[in-house]
Amino acid sequence: MTPKEQRRFNSLYQRHLRTLKLQGLSERTIDAYARAVRRLSGHFNACPDKISTDKLEQYFSELVDSHSWSTVKVDRNGLQFFWKHILKRKWQWLNIVKAPKIQSLPDILTPQEITQLIGAARKLRYRVFILTTYSMGLRLSETLALEVGDIDAGRKQVHIHRGKGHKGRGVPLPNLTCCTLRSLAISLHFRRYVTGTSDQDNNEQPIC
Repeated sequence: MTPKEQRRFNSLYQRHLRTLKLQGLSERTIDAYARAVRRLSGHFNACPDKISTDKLEQYFSELVDSHSWSTVKVDRNGLQFFWKHILKRKWQWLNIVKAPKIQSLPDILTPQEITQLIGAARKLRYRVFILTTYSMGLRLSETLALEVGDIDAGRKQVHIHRGKGHKGRGVPLPNLTCCTLRSLAISLHFRRYVTGTSDQDNNEQPIC
């Protein structure tokens, strides 16, 4: 790029970052969408507003050969955002790239396998972590972030903060999981995080 084109790209790119932030997207999504713009610009050594539809088709054709479809879809979404919010242009991305639909069954453990997995854990907090994750259908990050204050034993419900898409939700709390969490909290002197991190708060109350 010429110095003038580089300055224009820098201006558009910074506006892109601000717009992503103002849209309330997660840091991970912002990084991915910003990387998509940088990758496209670096590939052609040109500002994105100078790249034609034909070149976009060529770019994605090569991207499919060198990267996974998950990366291709993220780049497609990131560039679509850039075209819509920054360049103020319509981009028929469905005509440029459309990822194949692959339906696969998830790996689901049987109750017996879960029991064996919990029994193989050496420490109580590891067993509680596995039980909590599977019994309530939580993501690993959600279980790790679970605090004693998030657990409402009276209503048999757990409040999940900042789940997928930064959305909170309530999750039913099984009796067995509630009592197991109580045992762990007692053994850890009511630490802040129920899975037993080093962050401790002695003012926390019993959860069950």
